[in-house]
Amino acid sequence: MATAPDQDVAERLLRLRTTDLDRYLACLLMPASVRDDLVRLFLFNAEIAAVRDKVRAALPGEVRLQWWVDALSGERAGEARDNPVASTFLEMLDRRAIPVVSLISMCQARVFDLYDDPMPDRATYEGYAGETAAALLQISALVLDPAHATAAATVCGHAGVAQSVAGHLMLLPLHRSRGQVYLPGDSLAATGLDRDGFLAGDDDGRCAAAISAFVSLGREHLFKARAEMARLPPTLRPALLPVALSAPVFDLADRLGARCLEQSPQPAQWRRQWRFFRARATGRI
Repeated sequence: MATAPDQDVAERLLRLRTTDLDRYLACLLMPASVRDDLVRLFLFNAEIAAVRDKVRAALPGEVRLQWWVDALSGERAGEARDNPVASTFLEMLDRRAIPVVSLISMCQARVFDLYDDPMPDRATYEGYAGETAAALLQISALVLDPAHATAAATVCGHAGVAQSVAGHLMLLPLHRSRGQVYLPGDSLAATGLDRDGFLAGDDDGRCAAAISAFVSLGREHLFKARAEMARLPPTLRPALLPVALSAPVFDLADRLGARCLEQSPQPAQWRRQWRFFRARATGRI
């Protein structure tokens, strides 16, 4: 019969499978000694990434994100103990002495998700990806190997942008239905589009060109991440496993072109599982 702690671990893993299937699949291939702590981290990320899905207006979403900022700052200890995600996540942060500054920045960056403002330019997008996807990778590296985690800073920065681009490509149909545009505004302008023109999707050629430019941004950072990853200690490489899905997303988005506005360039689940397994076996993304 499973002990209560074992049941808690299994429940967290099942919750991650429900809320973030790709990180769940990647997590199954990460070292067992740190897997549960990484699950706690990924569950926190799933919570703040899904705030817009749970509210009907931006202001309640900001309140939810501010609650997490307060909890990370130690200001809501009593409420956090009653929150199944927060209680176990904060315990892990204390036990592993993980700085909360980047986690607070992650929550603050997610405020952008609550609104329909266009992404102004490439630099702003890279900054957003740095505070969200890249920060998550860096904290994963800190959990995996705290003594050498700083060696992963550059690769996590580039890998985070690549992963963010891939994620936004897969969510293009959903974001379009909401009126959200994550493609950098300067890239859209270079193809003769603005936010409204891209959302309308009336010009397949221009929309395809804008998507191609976005894919190129992701590939550029993926190429740099791969070059840096070769220098990483083997203990840190599992942190990059979730990024292994980026390349096939880019390939599929290239083939779909403007159809990405209506059809997500998400590979089949078995292909995603195979990409994660190959990345774990080879140490390359």
